[in-house]
Amino acid sequence: MTPKGRVAIAGLGLTPQGQVYDRTHVGFAVEAVRLALEDAGLARTDLDGLLLNPGLAWGDAAMGSFMLQQALGLRELRLSASMNLGGATAGAMIQHAALAIAAGMCTTVACVFADRPLKPPAERRSRGGEPTGSAAAYAFARGLDAAYGQFGINAIYAMVARRYMHVYGTTQDDLGAVAVAQRRWANMNPAAQFHDVPLTLGDYHASRWVVEPFHVLDCCLVSNGGAAVIVTSAERARDSKKPPVYVWGMGQGHPGGDPAERLASGAPLAKRTAFVMAGIETSDVQLCELYDCYSFTVLVTLEDYGFCRKGEAGAFVAAGHTAPGGTLPVNTGGGQLSSFYMWGMTPLVEAVIQARGEAGERQAPRRDVVLVSGNGGLLSTHSTLVVSPLPS
Repeated sequence: MTPKGRVAIAGLGLTPQGQVYDRTHVGFAVEAVRLALEDAGLARTDLDGLLLNPGLAWGDAAMGSFMLQQALGLRELRLSASMNLGGATAGAMIQHAALAIAAGMCTTVACVFADRPLKPPAERRSRGGEPTGSAAAYAFARGLDAAYGQFGINAIYAMVARRYMHVYGTTQDDLGAVAVAQRRWANMNPAAQFHDVPLTLGDYHASRWVVEPFHVLDCCLVSNGGAAVIVTSAERARDSKKPPVYVWGMGQGHPGGDPAERLASGAPLAKRTAFVMAGIETSDVQLCELYDCYSFTVLVTLEDYGFCRKGEAGAFVAAGHTAPGGTLPVNTGGGQLSSFYMWGMTPLVEAVIQARGEAGERQAPRRDVVLVSGNGGLLSTHSTLVVSPLPS
C-alpha cells in the first residue's frame, strides 16, 4: 500500500522564532497547532491524531503528546505519540501520519515541534555561567569522548567533518560557501533570524571558531518557537483554505556503524524508498530543503542524494548552484544556519511554503518536485519526503 497522492499537508503553523521568551514550550506548541488549524480552515475538533517531536525543554518527554493533548483540550484521539529521531523526526511524523491515514486509522493529524532552549538574559545572569558547558553536555558525553574532553555535539561533528575534509579535499572556503549561499536566501526571508544581516566569505572567515573546522557561522542557530503541520486525506485537503501539498514519497535510513568511517548519512537508503514510491529520479528534483545543522551536513547530504559525486559538493555550492539564481535551489528560507532552528521542521516548513508558491521574493522558479531531508544524531538517522503541489 502506497500513500502517494492519498495524503497531503493541509495547514501550516509557525510561531515567532528566536529570542522569544514570553511563553513556555507547551505554549509554543499550542500556538503552532492553533495557527496550523486556522491556516487549513479546520477546527480543533477535526483532529483525531497528534504526533509530537519534543524539543530539549520537554525533559523526559515520554508523555509529551499526552501533555499537549491536555493543553489543547483534545478528546478521543485515534493516534497519539511522542517521537524522537532527532532531526529526522519531522519527516518521520509525516510518514507515520500518512500511513495511519491511508490505513484508515485516523483522518486528520497534527504533527508538532516546539522548544524553548534559550533563557532570558536576566535568568542566564542570575544562574551564573558554566565555564566548560552545560550539564546537558556532560550527560551527552560517554566513555573516551568524556575522558578526552569531547563534550557536546559540536566537537563530535567537527571530528567527522575534519576527516571528511582530509579524505575528499574539501576546504574551509567550501564550508563558507554553504553559509554564504544560505544567508543570501535568508536575506529574502522576512521570518529569518538573520534576515537583515548580509554575509560575505570574508565575514565568514573572520567569525569566531567554535571548534575547528567549524566557525560559529557553520553551526545552526538556537531558537525558541514552535511549528506544526496538519496532515489529512487528499480529498479533505482539497477543501482546505490553502493549496494542498501532497506527499509523493517517503523513506527512512538509519545506517549504524561509525560515521567517521563511512562519512555518509542515511540518505541513500531513505532516498531509495522515497524516490521509488514517488516515481522520480534525482534529476527530477527541482528544489531541496535539506537538514543543515552544520554547513558540512549540507555537503554530505547533497552527495548522498546523488546531486554530486563524493567530495564534489563543495565546488558545486561554491559555483553558485544552490544560491538564488542557481540550478538547484537549496534551503531557500536560509535553513537552520540563517533562518531558524526547529530541528526537522525547519526544512519542512520551507518546503510547504515553496510548494504552495507563497515564498515571495525567494520563490523558486520550479516547485513541482520538492525534496525534504531530515538528519538526526551524528548522521545516524535520516528521513526523506518528496512533496508536490500536484496530486500525482
